[in-house]
Amino acid sequence: MQRAASDLVGLVPEEHGDTRPWLRHDAWPVGYHPLLSDCSGQETFDAVPDPYPFVQVEGDGVHEIAVGPVHAGIIEPGHFRFSVVGEKVLRLEQRLGYTHKGIEKRFEGQSPREAIRLAARVSGDSTVAFGWAYAMAAESLSGCTVPPRAQWLRALALERERIANHLGDLGALGNDAGFAFGLAQFSRLKEDWLRENGEAFGHRYAMDWIVAGGVGTDPGQPRLDRIARHCDEVEREVARLQTIYDEHAGLQDRFTGAGRVSPELAVRLGLTGLAGRASGVAHDLRSDLRFAPYDALAPRCATSSAGDVAARVAVRFDELFESLRLVRAIAVRLPDGPIHAVPPDVATAERGAGWVEGWRGEIFVAIELDASGLIRRCHCHDPSWQNWPLLEHAVIGNIVPDFPLINKSFNLSYSGQDL
Repeated sequence: MQRAASDLVGLVPEEHGDTRPWLRHDAWPVGYHPLLSDCSGQETFDAVPDPYPFVQVEGDGVHEIAVGPVHAGIIEPGHFRFSVVGEKVLRLEQRLGYTHKGIEKRFEGQSPREAIRLAARVSGDSTVAFGWAYAMAAESLSGCTVPPRAQWLRALALERERIANHLGDLGALGNDAGFAFGLAQFSRLKEDWLRENGEAFGHRYAMDWIVAGGVGTDPGQPRLDRIARHCDEVEREVARLQTIYDEHAGLQDRFTGAGRVSPELAVRLGLTGLAGRASGVAHDLRSDLRFAPYDALAPRCATSSAGDVAARVAVRFDELFESLRLVRAIAVRLPDGPIHAVPPDVATAERGAGWVEGWRGEIFVAIELDASGLIRRCHCHDPSWQNWPLLEHAVIGNIVPDFPLINKSFNLSYSGQDL
């Protein structure tokens, strides 16, 4: 974040030990800082390549492997520079910032009520979490009280988002360990889940369903009953797949001990979210803060202290089952009433914040208004900011072919921190 702040606003901390660019990638020259008020963000420049010296590791037999930034499939761009001896990784250095798209500049001058559409697009697999966190921040600016039914429906969508991503990741983790059967089964379950989302929210990922003051539509009780029955079906299938994963010697050989982050290192470097809970950092906003409706649902925090790929897989399974329980509880106990309250036109505060436990970890959104009531600055903070540096440590001492598996066990967002 220090390097991003240096690129975007020109603020350089006194103890700034790394002056290399993080976001600009030849897109603008040294000395231009796009978030300053005298920069429109519309300027054009001739790209002048800057040297980017990766940290060199020296020694007998040490060589480098450069991976990315362009990857196979539809993965987002990121550069990974491995220093290795044989196949053993001595050091990994990441260079991100390739998906920087000027989101924070785009927020400037927008209405707090309308800008939720932009917040929902910070990281597409966390659109519900970012939408809710932004809505919470915008509602705190005007003192808007969200109806209870809308709060419960937001939690329904958030837990469904968590389940969809865990289903996808568990399949991908099996595939990265050479178990294509796991990918096929979890992909099928995820596809059915997303189709149900489309019926319930009008969009497979519930994009733009959360609005300032509540939610856009009410699924209705017949659909909620169908959702509860679907949870029963998915739970039975996932339980069978968990048994297969746990008893598959090849998977467990690849998972156990790979990419370990000790609890001590996790605390020291601020590992958060799902990855943090797998390394003994037992924090989850749903159970720590207990804001509505989680105060009535009493969610359980899934944890492990092993800190390896196997632990991150186990936490995913535990969280998936707990989220299925929460979705069923919401479908059955959803309070009656309206689903939307119109926020006041005039803000009563200059600053607002929202804080939600997304599927990766804590999503934080901060908004500051100008004198006219429009957005002066908005920052949407993804947990990947904290967790990308830990991936570099997790890979040390492992073999190069295990990197895709370790990387997927974190599954961090490029877009979420390349604002």
